[in-house]
Amino acid sequence: MEKKRETFASRVGFILISAGCAIGLGNVWRFPYIVGQYGGAAFVLVYLAFLVLFGLPIMVMEFANGRASKKSVALSYDVLEPKGTKWHWAKWFHMAGDYILMMFYTTIAGWLVQYFVKFLRGDFYAGMTAEQVGGEFDKLMADPSLMAIYMLVVVIVCFYVCGHGLQNGVENVSKKMMICLMLLMVVMAVNSCMIPEGREGLKFYLLPDFSRMQEAGVFNALYAAMGQAFFTLSIGIGALAIFGSYIGDERRLTGEGLNVMILDTFVAFTAGLIIFPACFAYNGGQTGQGPSLVFVTLPNVFNHMALGRLWGAMFFLFMSFAALTTIIAVFQNIISFATDLTGCSVKRAVGVNGVVIAVLSFPALLGYNLLSGIQPLGAGSTILDLEDFIVSNNILPIGSMIYLFFCTRKCGWGWKNFIHEADKGEGLKFPGGKAVQFYISWVVPLLVLFILVMGYKDKFFA
Repeated sequence: MEKKRETFASRVGFILISAGCAIGLGNVWRFPYIVGQYGGAAFVLVYLAFLVLFGLPIMVMEFANGRASKKSVALSYDVLEPKGTKWHWAKWFHMAGDYILMMFYTTIAGWLVQYFVKFLRGDFYAGMTAEQVGGEFDKLMADPSLMAIYMLVVVIVCFYVCGHGLQNGVENVSKKMMICLMLLMVVMAVNSCMIPEGREGLKFYLLPDFSRMQEAGVFNALYAAMGQAFFTLSIGIGALAIFGSYIGDERRLTGEGLNVMILDTFVAFTAGLIIFPACFAYNGGQTGQGPSLVFVTLPNVFNHMALGRLWGAMFFLFMSFAALTTIIAVFQNIISFATDLTGCSVKRAVGVNGVVIAVLSFPALLGYNLLSGIQPLGAGSTILDLEDFIVSNNILPIGSMIYLFFCTRKCGWGWKNFIHEADKGEGLKFPGGKAVQFYISWVVPLLVLFILVMGYKDKFFA
C-alpha cells in the first residue's frame, strides 16, 4: 500500500513556506539597486505590473502541477503527461537547478550567519573607515576554513529541519522564521524612515517620477522590471511545485499564488524602506549591488547610525532567515525528489543529500581563495558567478518555459486540465477566455525567451 502523503497543518503554513522559498537574496541585494538605477518609485510600479502579468501565471502552473500529481517534480510529469510522451525527462533539468542553486546559496547563507555573529561580537564599530569595513569581507573571502565551517553549519541545520518531516520540521520552523523575518523588517523600516537625513531617500523611493525612468532608458527599465519580476519568485526549478503537492483542493491556486506574491513583494518593498533612507543619509544615495551592498555598503551605513551594532545584527538576522527559508524549501524538494523516485526513507535521503550538497558547495567557496585562478566567465569572475549564471540565466527561464508549454499545449498536460486544477475550491479564479489563453500560451513564453537572450547579451556582449 502506498504511504499516505504528508500535508500542511494549515493554509497559513503553505503560504508562508511558499513565500519563504520565493523570498531570497534577490529581494534585498538586487531589488534596491535596480530601483535606484531605473528611477525609484516609477520603476516599482512597472515592476508590480510585470509581477502580476508575468510571474504569477507561471507560479500558479507550478502549484497546479504539484497538486494534480501529488508528487514532487521527480514524478509529476510521469503522472500528468499523455502516454507515449517524454515530458518526464524534464525532471532532471529542474532538479539540476535545485542542486546547482544549493552549490552556492549555502555558501552565501554562511556569510550572512557569520556577519550576524560579527555584529553581535562588536567586530564592526563606529569610527571604522569604509576601507576597514570592506577589509572584513576580504578577510572572510581569504579564509576557506572559516567559510567552510559556516557553510557546513547551514547545510546540517537545514537538512536537520527537513529530516523532521513536513509539519514538524519544515512547516514549524519556516513559519517561525518567516514571522520573525517580517517583524524584524518592520522594526528596521520604521527606524530607517525616522532618520531625518533620509527623507530624500523616501521621496525617491515612494513618489513616482517617470522622467527619472526616461533618463535611465525606458527599454532598459522595462527589461529590468521584467527580469526582477521573473527571478524574484524562484519559478522554473520545481521548488514551488513540491508545496502544491502537499495542499488540498479547498482553495483555488490563483489566490494562493497571489498571497505568496504579496508576501514576496512586501519583503522586497520593505527592504527598500530600510535601505534607501539609510543610504541617502549616510552613503550619498548609493546602494551598490550584490555582495558589495550587503557586506560592504550596509555595514558601513550601520556604523554611522545610532545603535548601529543592534541594527546591523538585526539586519543580518533577517537576511539569514531569508536565505535559510529558501534553502529549507529547496532541500525539501531535493528530499522529496529522492523519496518519490527511489522509495527510500526521509532519513536516508537527508543523509545522502546532506553529504552530496556539502561536497558540491566547496568549489564556490574555494573560488574566492584556493581556486581564485579559475575565472570561467572572464577576468574577475568566480566559480560562484558561473553557478549563479547557469541557474539564473538558463535553468530558471528554460524551466519556466517547460512549465508554460506543458500546461498550455495539447501534447502536454493541456490548458483545460491546468485550468480545471487551478480553479478547484474557493477563492480567486484564474482568468479565462481565449485572449488570456493566447497571452499565456504565446506572449509569456516569448517574454521568457527575451529574458533568456538578453541575459546572454548582458553577460557576454555588454
